[in-house]
Amino acid sequence: MTPVPGKGSSLALASYNIHRCFGTDRKYLPERIAEVIQALACDVVALQEVDMRLLVDGRPQLEFLADTLNMTAVAGASIEDHRGHFGNALLSRLPVQAIRRIDLSVRQFEPRGAIDADLDGVKLRMVATHLGLNGAERRLQVRRLLQALHPPAADRICVILGDFNEWRPVGGSLRELERRFTGSTPLRSFPSRFPLFPLDRMWVWPLSVAFSLRVYAAPLARLASDHLPIRAEMACDDRRLSQKTGIAPIGPNTCDLEVQA
Repeated sequence: MTPVPGKGSSLALASYNIHRCFGTDRKYLPERIAEVIQALACDVVALQEVDMRLLVDGRPQLEFLADTLNMTAVAGASIEDHRGHFGNALLSRLPVQAIRRIDLSVRQFEPRGAIDADLDGVKLRMVATHLGLNGAERRLQVRRLLQALHPPAADRICVILGDFNEWRPVGGSLRELERRFTGSTPLRSFPSRFPLFPLDRMWVWPLSVAFSLRVYAAPLARLASDHLPIRAEMACDDRRLSQKTGIAPIGPNTCDLEVQA
């Protein structure tokens, strides 16, 4: 288990589109997703495409993952029916202080949303989302996100992360996010077997907060979902991590982390 960070430590975050726990081999194996998340060794993980309508040993997907990983789960439904719901989620080792849900649905498109959570242990505001497939739709969703985040809390670091469905490395529908928040060099995370597109992204405010970002490309991650997870680290005090991609991976198994510029 990752220790809860405090003063003088670093915070590890991840975003992972788990594709309903169906792998690139089309097998439904939530256990593989849990193993990948465990290997990420993060304090908070944002998940997309969590399907609570599918069960694991009689439990909904998110409940299974939270129990297996000993983390607190926060659900953010985008689609709901009599069988359950489908959408975003958070898994956290930090205490969850407050939860807000932002409706990002655009008429004529699939329902979308974001989880907006205040986490304690460190003063962190975590916004996890999965934007739409259409460029005009994404621009409206980014505008709504920015409206919901204005003004940012002066005493909290704000992190926005998730699957943004933007195929271009810079600009496009994410231009306003790039202008107002600190981002990293986009890293290719999709499709997992041969990543070509930087769909999974992360931004941070204030602009002075620096972080490192990597793609986790272990063999199991290439198999467990059609997206690779992205993992970030940031310093929690004045000993800031230099913002760059390609820093040495943590832990002895350096083959598990593949950096893609």
